[in-house]
Amino acid sequence: MCRDVGDYIYNKKAAKRKIISYKGEIDLVTQFDRKSQTLIIQSLKKRFPTFGILSEENVSHNTGSSKKWIIDPLDGTTNFAHNLPIWAISIALEVNGDIVLGVVYDPTRREMFSAIEKCGAFLNKKRIRVSKIRKLSQSLLITGFPYDIRQSKDNNLNHFNNFAVRAQAVRRLGSAALDLCYTACGRFDGYWELKLSPWDQAAGSLILKEAGGKITDFKGKKFNIYGDEVLGTNGLIHHQMMQILKLGSL
Repeated sequence: MCRDVGDYIYNKKAAKRKIISYKGEIDLVTQFDRKSQTLIIQSLKKRFPTFGILSEENVSHNTGSSKKWIIDPLDGTTNFAHNLPIWAISIALEVNGDIVLGVVYDPTRREMFSAIEKCGAFLNKKRIRVSKIRKLSQSLLITGFPYDIRQSKDNNLNHFNNFAVRAQAVRRLGSAALDLCYTACGRFDGYWELKLSPWDQAAGSLILKEAGGKITDFKGKKFNIYGDEVLGTNGLIHHQMMQILKLGSL
């Protein structure tokens, strides 16, 4: 289903003019976000009518259920709107507060990342593992910036500057779901971000954990998809990244 919806959006995007509206100063949405969401929710409700649903574009359904789908119908909308081919569809299943299933599909590259709790992580059905880089100075990192970057001082620029002069390099792709998946398969060694929403990180966080990675908040406490901080790494540079994140809090 995730692949079908992603391929549908990918094939339709070139044929139709994107209708863009703004949810905030730089936070936008297109008709493709809404179409993707509609198709996903219709399919899930038909197959799992008693499950709750939490989705980015203002959809909440039966959220008191012990089983809940958490959906980002198009993660990386700004990229999508500018025809930058870095975006994905993200779907996770939360059961009694724990993420037990995660799927992230990138239609542009036809890459399907998936994980089931305690069963490992996969890319197109092949097992993936995090990188083996042990030194921050040799690490390729990935991050993102919050939508209130122009208004808030807590905008990640302090952390970005601190990592930029200590890591091998820092990148910004614009899709938190793919950032986590790319860390899971070893393309990046570490990832941090703040002020994300549950749908941005639910599926990717499980995929990273199942690939052997470590994920916490900035202080090393248990990761919560409803929290404000995420630090995900190969596990080997986790403490080093935590030490640098402390500098930005001083």
